[in-house]
Amino acid sequence: YPVGYGLWLARHPESYVRLVADPIFFRSLVNTVVFIIVAVNLKMVVALFLSGFFLNTRWWIKALSVIFILPWAVPSIPTILSMRFMLNPEWGVINTLIFKLTGIDGPNWLNDPTLALSFSMLAHIWKSLPFWTLILLAGRMAIPAEQYEAASVDGATIWQKFRFITWPSMRSLYLTSTILSMIWTLGDFNSVYLLTGGGPADLTHVLATLGIRYLRLDQVDLSLASIVVALPLVLPLVYFMMKRLSK
Repeated sequence: YPVGYGLWLARHPESYVRLVADPIFFRSLVNTVVFIIVAVNLKMVVALFLSGFFLNTRWWIKALSVIFILPWAVPSIPTILSMRFMLNPEWGVINTLIFKLTGIDGPNWLNDPTLALSFSMLAHIWKSLPFWTLILLAGRMAIPAEQYEAASVDGATIWQKFRFITWPSMRSLYLTSTILSMIWTLGDFNSVYLLTGGGPADLTHVLATLGIRYLRLDQVDLSLASIVVALPLVLPLVYFMMKRLSK
């Protein structure tokens, strides 16, 4: 019902004409595409290799895995706000270390649109990386150990084991996880809003946060329209994911 009612309220073509005429919308659209491409690919590649690292049975690696999972286990608000505090230009830990090591004041990290969006992506990766690492770790654990033992007998290197055993066994899981991650990343509101609020000068907004900007300006029609335009991005991803799951 809420989705249908929202689509009904956003049915007027004039809303989309005004939305397209707003330069902040195009900036937000570009930010969204960049956010998805960079954050998802970086997150999934790192998760793939970390899953191999945490497959090791050494006690200190298992202890490290408990610490590694904390950013995902802790709610988003304290996780992302902790990064915002670290980036504070006056008393944040990063600028404090820069001053102690170099005697130079650090920059205002969130006052530059490129840096602010980059740190928003970093916050997103920091928060969600443990989850995808666990998913891919479960996939690795499902691969029979006998395959690796036979490859070792044949003199296969680590790269050859990954190329001919690990990746073929995990390719379907990896691609499905990537598509699902893209859908969730598209709807990630917290990483941008809690860290930058869409600033500076509304230049780090993504589609997930743009609606709040229009609501603050009492432009409800544009707020709903900005959400509806995300559907052409979401629906193909959902289609491909369902197609893969049906195989």
